[in-house]
Amino acid sequence: MADASEHRPRTVLVTGASTFLGGYLVARLANNPDIARVIAVDSRVPRKDLMRRMGRAEFLRIDIRRPAIAKAIANCNVDTVVHAATSIMDTAPHSTAIKEFNLLGAMQVCAAAQRSPSVKRIVLRSTAMVYGASSGDPSHFSEEIPAKREPTRGYGRDLLDAEGYVRGLGRRRQDIDVTIVRPQAILGPRINTRMGSYLSLPVVPTVIGFQPRLQFLHEEDALAAMEHATLAGKVGTFNVAADGVVTLTQAIRRIGHLELPVPSQLLAPITGVLQDLRSAKLRSSQTDFLTYGRVLDTSRMRTEFGFAPRYTTMETLDDFISRSGVTPVIEPGAWRGLEKRIVSAALQLR
Repeated sequence: MADASEHRPRTVLVTGASTFLGGYLVARLANNPDIARVIAVDSRVPRKDLMRRMGRAEFLRIDIRRPAIAKAIANCNVDTVVHAATSIMDTAPHSTAIKEFNLLGAMQVCAAAQRSPSVKRIVLRSTAMVYGASSGDPSHFSEEIPAKREPTRGYGRDLLDAEGYVRGLGRRRQDIDVTIVRPQAILGPRINTRMGSYLSLPVVPTVIGFQPRLQFLHEEDALAAMEHATLAGKVGTFNVAADGVVTLTQAIRRIGHLELPVPSQLLAPITGVLQDLRSAKLRSSQTDFLTYGRVLDTSRMRTEFGFAPRYTTMETLDDFISRSGVTPVIEPGAWRGLEKRIVSAALQLR
């Protein structure tokens, strides 16, 4: 594997330009004077405000499942490919069409990169969903664990397969540096995610008898991590998550919403009833996550990847609360007062 310093990005192609992470990453890279050319690719045209932010970046309307992506990479002499089009942040539930997009898209991007002698670096936006969630989970997931514990369905399965395609490319083209970024659940005032939609419900269904531990990653830190992966060229697979852990009940109360404990088999249907029909609907993989939680080991992120998020998990949640427009049903101070009264009553009973 060549030294990363030999592969300083000059011409960068980013897939998923109409998404939050893909589009705003393009905008960041376009503002970097050390990058000569930035090419934004998507089958959908980005919103006008996002397109303006992209500045000098060139937009190509291409379906990455088609051979046209290979022509774009070859004709533009691309040296760095950032595959950010993986469909995991959209609020649409996982489906056969999304699975096809994730898998065929990753296969075509990898095949195009393999055929192009100019490509020297590929970055994949994966997800912490590759770890799944179950009662037998470790306290913290390190990057090696998916080899033993693999999700069998949903977005986690898609991205685990996509990771396999990218690693296969690295084995076939050992002159290409491969970086895989696994962000924890992303939350922020601008990005639209299933977790944000779920926490925004005034009445939030939870699984009775369980208290999942959660980490969040601020949208700005997610962007910064992808930019760092593009520029630094650190080879390997890296968890990316904020410091600190919050339980689901703590998060709901901090927002000022009401918790509705229900049996696990009713979590998805009740959430679907409470949400607008256009909003994210839970599937079994999300139900598992909201039952057992998931916490990542970020040692490698700091030591090998060389990245540190600016926001903690609690700061990410607070920024989401203050700037996303969620309205509290019960003010947080009321929860704290109730907790103090319960503790005081418990002490008196001793």
